[in-house]
Amino acid sequence: MKKKLSMQDKAEQAMKTAVRKVVAEHKKSGRPMAIWKNGKAVNVPADSV
Repeated sequence: MKKKLSMQDKAEQAMKTAVRKVVAEHKKSGRPMAIWKNGKAVNVPADSV
């Protein structure tokens, strides 16, 4: 029997799925990704994420 997921667990699962999809799309296209690092937005190569 599966445990019913809380709203927080569902939201976290959806966010992780979305992030994996975006990272995969950027790797496929070769576009850099903007991430938050040390209080600033920086572009990093998608293959290093």
